[in-house]
Amino acid sequence: MQSVAKRSNGSDDSTAAGAVLLAFSAVSASAAYACNGNVCWQTKEKYTYPADSKVVVHEESWKPSADITIREPGAGRGYYAGTEWRTW
Repeated sequence: MQSVAKRSNGSDDSTAAGAVLLAFSAVSASAAYACNGNVCWQTKEKYTYPADSKVVVHEESWKPSADITIREPGAGRGYYAGTEWRTW
């Protein structure tokens, strides 16, 4: 039988290991920018957008230029066409 070391606060090493894994998974979550023309929004999901949407997805390290407008994403899966949020 394997012994589990108890910490002074009463937790065991497996609890601490789980917390570390959870912390790393939260850090590794990435975001990207999706853009249609000069209108962009941040997205955590990398969708395959409809071909006629002309959406381009940039990685998290992408930096928008001064002529880019960053908007809040609309509700649900979608994209901006001008000022309109279109879902599909």
